[in-house]
Amino acid sequence: MKTTTIRELKHDMTTVLALVASGESVEVRRRNVPVAVISPIKAKKTAKRPDFRGRLKSIYGDQILSVTGTELVSEQRGDR
Repeated sequence: MKTTTIRELKHDMTTVLALVASGESVEVRRRNVPVAVISPIKAKKTAKRPDFRGRLKSIYGDQILSVTGTELVSEQRGDR
């Protein structure tokens, strides 16, 4: 883990953030006493999207419906 002082952090924040962005943790010290640790953010796990096509196939199989969704909505709306 790298260390830096508060003064160095104020004057050269770009370098410290470059270290953090590359995966390094940086300890910030005041009068040689640790006061903070700046560390990189853990990568978020990407959410897997549900398998909509598989779900529809399990419900309807290879059946082709005689009425489309558009026709059902139009029928419900009536003449507007």
